Amino acid sequence: MKLKNTIALALGVILVSVSTNAQKTAFKKDEFKQWAQTPPMGWNSWDCYGSTVEEHEVKANADYMVKNLKKSGWEYIVVDIRWFVENDKAGGYNQKDPRYVMDQYGRYLPALNRFPSAKDGQGFKPLADYIHSKGLKFGIHIMRGIPKKAVEEKLPIKGANGITADQIYTTELQCEWLKDNYTILADKPGAQEYYDSLFELYAQWGVDFIKIDDLSRPYHEGEINLIRKAIDKCGREIVLSTSPGETPISAAAHVSSHANM
Repeated sequence: MKLKNTIALALGVILVSVSTNAQKTAFKKDEFKQWAQTPPMGWNSWDCYGSTVEEHEVKANADYMVKNLKKSGWEYIVVDIRWFVENDKAGGYNQKDPRYVMDQYGRYLPALNRFPSAKDGQGFKPLADYIHSKGLKFGIHIMRGIPKKAVEEKLPIKGANGITADQIYTTELQCEWLKDNYTILADKPGAQEYYDSLFELYAQWGVDFIKIDDLSRPYHEGEINLIRKAIDKCGREIVLSTSPGETPISAAAHVSSHANM
């Protein structure tokens, strides 16, 4: 299969990589700046497949990259938006009746009809293992915030001593173009624990890159602080890219001290 629209991952995308150390270790301040000192080069499923990419397509593009591009520095394979929706559509998003897949803690999981290797609760680990076996790195996309479904069902937040999703959200500043999630109130008990639980999961999967959407316009400083702390605690080097672009100049100092891209 021909790799289409191979791109250098542009400014506004966050890369996440995980330490080989099995134990969690907190990274030193600003250590993350060493993880992507030049613009990462790779392929993102959005440009060819939108929100409908499937596992076999991701693997085919990884195979192409190894054969044709790895020697020139290309190394990231990134699964973009809505990998947790079973019935999304091409040319837009199914916001009428999406079937979300998530665990008991309100964390999205790969849709099995699109990513069959995620069976038995394995998540993206088998796919990440395949990518890593090729000498490449694996990335995913998420939206900022907490799933509306988790709020509606009052799902517990892992590690938050009984705090539930409905206690840490607000409808203010909800993403205008995709309504899957609500904004997280960064100062609420349980907010940090929710992001901590996300990156604990992604570290277990072997994620090396993460693009987090709807962080930059407007600039969500509170949630970015939560994300930075969660990455630093997860024990895996995770290159962080904020998205989309056009981060306000007034936030330049903050984003440079919290994100890689």
